[in-house]
Amino acid sequence: MPMATRPPEIASSPPATVAFVDIAGFSAIADVYGDASALAVLDIFEAMVRDALSDYEPPIKWIGDEAMLAFPAPETAIEALGKLLPACRSEARLPLVRAGVNHGPVVRRGSDLFGSTVNVAARIAAIAAPGQLIATQPVADAASARGILVRDLGMTALRSVAGEMPLFAIELAPAADPSWIDPVCKMHAPYAPYRRAPDEGPWFCSERCETAYHKSPATYRPAGR
Repeated sequence: MPMATRPPEIASSPPATVAFVDIAGFSAIADVYGDASALAVLDIFEAMVRDALSDYEPPIKWIGDEAMLAFPAPETAIEALGKLLPACRSEARLPLVRAGVNHGPVVRRGSDLFGSTVNVAARIAAIAAPGQLIATQPVADAASARGILVRDLGMTALRSVAGEMPLFAIELAPAADPSWIDPVCKMHAPYAPYRRAPDEGPWFCSERCETAYHKSPATYRPAGR
C-alpha cells in the first residue's frame, strides 16, 4: 500500500498588493498592423513600466503584453500606478491600458508570486475596460484616503472565483470616453491623421482599423454587447 505523501510546507510571507497591467488593444494591433508594429508598442510600454517603477520593485514578470507587479502595501501600489497610468494615458503612441489590483496573502516561490490574491488580481484586470483600473476594497480605501476618485462597481462575479466580491474603479488617470475609443486597436480619439467619414458610429485611428472593424464588427464589440 503506497504511503500517503505530505503536502509541501509553504513558508509564511507578508501579504502583497498585486497588480496586472496590460495593453488593451495589443492583439488587434498585431493582427491589423503586423507583429513588428505590436512589438514597437510593447517596447514603449515596457520602457514606461520600468521608468514608473524606478523607485520601486521591478516587475515580478512579463506575460506577453501584460506586466505583473507587486508592492508591499496598497498605498505603495497607488503611488507607483499613479505615476505609470497617467503616463500611459498621455502617450500618443500607446493604446489604452487596463489594470486590476488586489491585496492579500501570497505564496512566494523564488521571485514569483502565487495564490488566490494573484489569481483575483488577474481576473479583475481581465474585466477592466480599456483605460480602467479596477481594484478590491483595501486598494480602494488607500486611494480614497489620498483623495483619489473611487467609484463603487458593486458586487461582481469573476471567472473561476467562487461568489461575488465588491470591486471599485479608481481614477488614477483621466477617464477614457468609451465613444472615442477605437474599437479595434483601443487608441483614444481625437486622431490627427484620420477621421471617420460618417457622422455616426465608432471613431477609428486609421483606415486599417476601420476596414478591419467593418469586416468583422462582432470581433471588436465589447463583451456583453
